[in-house]
Amino acid sequence: MPIKKDVHTISFLVANKPGVLVRVSLAFARRGFNIDSLVVSPSFNPRYSRMTITAQGSPEVLDQIIKQASKLVDVIHAEEHIEKDALHRELALIKVKATNQNRAVIMNLLKKFNANVISEDDNVLIVEQVGTTDFLDELEAILKKYNIIEMVRSGKLVMAKGKETT
Repeated sequence: MPIKKDVHTISFLVANKPGVLVRVSLAFARRGFNIDSLVVSPSFNPRYSRMTITAQGSPEVLDQIIKQASKLVDVIHAEEHIEKDALHRELALIKVKATNQNRAVIMNLLKKFNANVISEDDNVLIVEQVGTTDFLDELEAILKKYNIIEMVRSGKLVMAKGKETT
């Protein structure tokens, strides 16, 4: 897997209203940032949603995007989160071919990664794994050798450590 440089994870607390996602996304598009992953879900308060965006680019341009997005009426809070100050996790569902010849090897690999098999039939395993982006990339690279049929990843979720709110 190629190493991604200048990857940034930004969380937004936004009003739970139609059109907010488009306006925040446009702040990235206007500055030439491509969004690598985007997760939106309700927050603890149903009036607000939490957006987590992962994008690559220069820190200076990212700072401008955060400032621009923070000025939007429906954005309550926007902040970049670095690894040491926050927990970063993704979910992956991976469908892999498991023949009689390789099933035991795959199962042993999955044990090493603490991955869960959530479906098993017709020589196909569906594996569920939660972890950091690098951890899921590593599992994906190993399972590619055994013929990944399909894969879905959630995008990154982030939560600030300690008493600080995300």
